[in-house]
Amino acid sequence: MADYPRPPGKTTIAPEVLLTIVRMTVMSVEGVSSLGPVPGAVNRLFRRGFAEGVRIEIDEDTVYTDLYVILDNDVNIRQVSRTLQKQVARAISEMVGMRVGRINIHIEDIAYPELDSASVEKSSAKA
Repeated sequence: MADYPRPPGKTTIAPEVLLTIVRMTVMSVEGVSSLGPVPGAVNRLFRRGFAEGVRIEIDEDTVYTDLYVILDNDVNIRQVSRTLQKQVARAISEMVGMRVGRINIHIEDIAYPELDSASVEKSSAKA
């Protein structure tokens, strides 16, 4: 592709786009079961920068992110947290060209597989 001079103008990115990028990136990380609720986000449907499991603040072209996640039960929490930070930072900087100030990871729960009723009955019958 040939290099052309950049025409005058600017690009505006809606907060919803950042939220989508972050949510998709989080869910692609191995060990993440789902996103959790953002605590204290009253009326979050009517406020920009909030989505299930993600809170984003933008200050002078720098993105600050809080992620609320539910992890699988058999993962290294520290390793998954670091992977989340690296992958989300990379996605924001590469896809939208913004600086990343911080990415806070909040582990809201661990997803344990549900026991089916047959295995529960067998274990209680043995006891």
